[in-house]
Amino acid sequence: MKFVDEAKILIVAGDGGNGCVSFRREKYIPKGGPDGGDGGDGGDVYMVADENLNTLIDYRFTKSYRAERGENGQSRDCTGKRGQDIT
Repeated sequence: MKFVDEAKILIVAGDGGNGCVSFRREKYIPKGGPDGGDGGDGGDVYMVADENLNTLIDYRFTKSYRAERGENGQSRDCTGKRGQDIT
């Protein structure tokens, strides 16, 4: 087995979702007001050290790690879903 003690990787946290521009519409309320929801937060990235790991060969081939993007907001004050975190 080949020993690798140095690896260059790219780590990117998830972007937040876009908010929604929406206005409440009801028959007898002429100016209902805004009802758009906020976009969801992007996923976070956590690094965990493992003292039992003795080579970085696994990180030589997987060069980028990206957390998920948050979903967009929707009408009726619906906030977008949060992006999945990665560890």
